Amino acid sequence: MSTKTKHAILSSEITPEAVYRDRRRFMQAGVAAAGLAGLGLSPSVSAVPTLGKIVSSAYRLEDEEHTDYEDITSYNNFYEFGTGKDQPARRAHTLKVHPWSVSIGGECNKPGVYDLDEILRPHTLEDRVYRFRCVEGWSMVIPWVGFPLAGLLQRFEPNSKAKYVRFETLYDPKQMPGQKSRILDWPYVEGLRMDEAMHPLTLMAVGLYGKALPKQNGAPLRLVVPWKYGFKSIKSIVKISFEERQPQSSWMKAALSEYGFYSNVNPQVDHPRWSQRTERRIGEFRKRRTLPFNGYADEVASLYAGMDLKKYF
Repeated sequence: MSTKTKHAILSSEITPEAVYRDRRRFMQAGVAAAGLAGLGLSPSVSAVPTLGKIVSSAYRLEDEEHTDYEDITSYNNFYEFGTGKDQPARRAHTLKVHPWSVSIGGECNKPGVYDLDEILRPHTLEDRVYRFRCVEGWSMVIPWVGFPLAGLLQRFEPNSKAKYVRFETLYDPKQMPGQKSRILDWPYVEGLRMDEAMHPLTLMAVGLYGKALPKQNGAPLRLVVPWKYGFKSIKSIVKISFEERQPQSSWMKAALSEYGFYSNVNPQVDHPRWSQRTERRIGEFRKRRTLPFNGYADEVASLYAGMDLKKYF
């Protein structure tokens, strides 16, 4: 059992941004996913509601201590609400998650605009515990709730030209005050190669710890790709499109030399400002060795057979 401290990370070791304060202020975020009412939610103004039926998943890390719920929901990156790790929990109450819809387009046979309930209704929710590794050097073990992205994408019948999947976050500076800054070219965009998107590990998350996603963690719908750095797991998704050509992500556009398209966790390829050889798990003092593909090499390394991962970082 690890020795607990607040976050056990010094800002000087990771980033100059303000470090974790007021860990209980996440409760101000209110209801994180009222649009999930069709799944048996009971909306509440004082706490994040629990989800309906959730089935057990084979993708669980039972031998690693799970990061505390309060740490997960009060220390994270969501630049739409500010660059400080504590800012999303304090500011995300402005996000309105109901009604919510997702636009589907590009190289597919069934484009359209789908309500959140339409997106979620056919899917069985699973509890999956994944390692989560941030490019800045901190990591967590998070009990997500969601469903495989592959099942969602197949419903829209991508055609033979669909080689990539592009995702886009809501753009609304009134709800997301961080978008008033010029740190990124909004809206936030990310992408995956089609085989990455269709991999069984790739999750469309709607909750964590058996509760609906808090707003600061990407409510009501976010991506989780556990073998990649955290910024690939785009939050508050409103648009999904099937593309023939590789999309340019927001961080590629901002700093191509620092953020590649693949962004697989790789201890052999350092970020220009951070070593990737070690990481510090939230809640622990000691550093631990970073695992190739974040410990999921057996499952995903074959996707990149023959590729130079220093070139295609």
